[in-house]
Amino acid sequence: MKFTESRRQIADAESWVAGGVNSNFRMGIPPTPLVFERATGPYLYDVDGNRLVDYFLGMGPMLLGHSPAEVVGAAVAQLDRSILVGGQTELEYEAARLLLQLVPSAQSVRFCSSGSEADQAALRLARAATGRPTVLKFEGHYHGWFDNVLWSVGPELDQMGPVDAPVPVPGTAGQVAAADIDVLPWNDADAVVRRLERGDVAAVIMEPIMFNAAGILPQPGFLETVRAACDATGTILIFDEVITGFRVAPGGAQEALGVLPDLTVLGKALASGFPVAALVGRADLMELISNRTVLHGGTYNTQSVSMAATVATLRTIADGDVYATIARTGSALMSGLRSAFDDAGMEVSIVGYPAVFHVRFGALGARNYREALAADRAGYGRFALALLERGIRVLPRGTWFLSREHSEDDVDLTLAAVRQALSVA
Repeated sequence: MKFTESRRQIADAESWVAGGVNSNFRMGIPPTPLVFERATGPYLYDVDGNRLVDYFLGMGPMLLGHSPAEVVGAAVAQLDRSILVGGQTELEYEAARLLLQLVPSAQSVRFCSSGSEADQAALRLARAATGRPTVLKFEGHYHGWFDNVLWSVGPELDQMGPVDAPVPVPGTAGQVAAADIDVLPWNDADAVVRRLERGDVAAVIMEPIMFNAAGILPQPGFLETVRAACDATGTILIFDEVITGFRVAPGGAQEALGVLPDLTVLGKALASGFPVAALVGRADLMELISNRTVLHGGTYNTQSVSMAATVATLRTIADGDVYATIARTGSALMSGLRSAFDDAGMEVSIVGYPAVFHVRFGALGARNYREALAADRAGYGRFALALLERGIRVLPRGTWFLSREHSEDDVDLTLAAVRQALSVA
């Protein structure tokens, strides 16, 4: 496949759009950032006329596939009623009730416009509830691009300091100095317990399953130990389920793993591509927003069309058929990938669930971000490019997203492309 027109348009756009894209996470993806004309089901159609089987799925939101009929229909119908009212609609209340039904720890809801914003609301709420300043996060975990949490998200090993005394590493130039943030390697329960015993930590925030920087499950007992340590020290436990929410189960990773946080951040698959996120959690904590102790606001929060899309998405998720469909295709894809890599004599880790999993070349059994750095990231990047050239679009960082629209034929096509790519690697 050729991507000449995408390359040309990106180069032209750099004259008036910084970098030719509007998110730095879309930059630098070989052979060029792509420009698309349309998307439907599991497919993307770019300006070069290529049809791509899509496992980016908008970086995760498109659980129901691109342009799902029930969501598009709800959004179009709402356009004739209202777009932005500067007040409330019944839609947001229905969306909130659906969230409370689906997410085990949810007792109260506040909607936001992005996961980054919802993370900030969660951290502010935790600091207010505890009267403490410090937030504890983990190396390789991503909680938005704001200054106070963009620490040690993707550093190299020589930047990170010793494993028993990690150094917070900034994620960008222009970031304010580290303050009230501590960083630990993930899956070290004893280190978390020791840190919380000092009594100054407001919140522990984590991806309950690590999917942004690597595919790593929590070690047996880790989440339970952290939960108990938070309870013992009055620390707020926050799950960032922007990726795992509605993907690993209708109620997210907390449903699948059986450990409940105090606060949960949701996004991505929540609204099928519309800019909606949510903070949900314990009623007594959320009461600090209700009584105006904690400020939370946003002009575009619960924008009418986005709420119509949210309701349609959550109704479909609650129906349950989505998961049965993805269980078949996603499991077949994971199994087929394992067979292809085994036949090629490669040591590859495939970690996750049918709707979201991570493929890593090497670093088998990695328990945290540091150990995952031993993987062959460059080799995986070449593999991702080889797949793109064969009509299969996967994230170069290793995460694969499945939708209900991926069919058995799409899986077969993908596996054939994988074997072709491996044969010429």
